[in-house]
Amino acid sequence: MTRGNQREIDRARAAKRGAGGKTQKDKDGLTPEQRRERDAMALKAKMEAKAAKAAGDGEGQTTKPANGKK
Repeated sequence: MTRGNQREIDRARAAKRGAGGKTQKDKDGLTPEQRRERDAMALKAKMEAKAAKAAGDGEGQTTKPANGKK
């Protein structure tokens, strides 16, 4: 056997990785529909905040043309 005990070491490492735990998605305890709704609400709130910031910052300011000419 050319690999020696490497095969047993690899199996032990794989078992350790497999028993490492669940992903974050599995830990939150939500169904896919609940997760989708939560994510949609977060995205909507983020878009509203960005729009409010853009509306507040854009008042009374002029912008330069994209090509650098007047």
